[in-house]
Amino acid sequence: MDKILAKKDFPEWLKKLKAYRVYAPRKQDDVWNYEPVSGPDNVQLADVMTAVPAKKIVFPQREYFFEFRETDDNGTKLTELLPEDNPVVVFGVRPCEGKAVTLTDKVFSGEFEDPYYWKRRNATTLVGLACVNPPSPNCFCTSVNGSPHSKEGLDILLTDLGETFYAEALTKKGEKLIHEGQKLFKDPKPEDKKKAEKIQVEAEKKVRRKLNRIENVPLKLKGMFDSPLWDEESMSCIRCGICTYLCPTCHCFDMNDEVETTTPLQGKRVRTWDTCQFPDFTMHSSGHNPRPEKSSRLRQRINHKFQYFVEIWQNYQCTGCGRCISLCPVGIDIIKVVEKVRDYGS
Repeated sequence: MDKILAKKDFPEWLKKLKAYRVYAPRKQDDVWNYEPVSGPDNVQLADVMTAVPAKKIVFPQREYFFEFRETDDNGTKLTELLPEDNPVVVFGVRPCEGKAVTLTDKVFSGEFEDPYYWKRRNATTLVGLACVNPPSPNCFCTSVNGSPHSKEGLDILLTDLGETFYAEALTKKGEKLIHEGQKLFKDPKPEDKKKAEKIQVEAEKKVRRKLNRIENVPLKLKGMFDSPLWDEESMSCIRCGICTYLCPTCHCFDMNDEVETTTPLQGKRVRTWDTCQFPDFTMHSSGHNPRPEKSSRLRQRINHKFQYFVEIWQNYQCTGCGRCISLCPVGIDIIKVVEKVRDYGS
């Protein structure tokens, strides 16, 4: 279902979404992030890249699984803490982030379906904004089977036509959201669709960074486990974890029991984001660590995204958003690292 929405009517659409908790990019202290919308006039949809991706809404950085409490008969009472399923809508989602959500969906399904993730995921509607201009100089989505107007994982894709948005409802959730403001939406004219298609084609040409011949990388990685390349490329790494925490597809987590009182024993089990770049990520209870050096941890990050995930899910676990390049404090560039892998031994 394709529609046209005048930009001047966009705040009115938001006003009609009273049943939803609404998120959109907001700038605070020179940093863009997805934040709850305080009012319909505060939403700015533009070609911006948030620091933290939209994954934080369906896979929060910190969440409780259950409460535990010692009972009077020396037993323990467990109370599950499932997330609320109140509807959420996220506006301004980049196409690379929409695709990233489809990859995370695979991880939290498979042999075991994570009820905490899916409770939020099923309640969330993602409204994407096609990139007219790359929101980052380090975007490379076209090199990893993506595009500035990819529809994967999105419920609605908006394309900025100037005074209007070309709105494509891609799922039932997307159609429902447009129905909430149906009187504001108009049927598109043939020239509207042609204009949207032209903008989308032109946007692909504006993606400046390329990662060529990437199809050779998964096989090349298999023979590079003990390569000195990992020592060379990880030399400047300070093990901060920014590359993974701000990645829209990284999903590793840790679980801990937080004790609130000891008499009676009471607390909660909490899940928090973790990263393979931390020294203790693979620490065994015996004290042995199979990845003691940062070189082995960089190797794990690259192998996971460009070999292991490809073998399991037939997708690169990278959507080319460029966050890990732009926000790395020491300038480690995943494109350059993967290029060196591709050309290694040639």
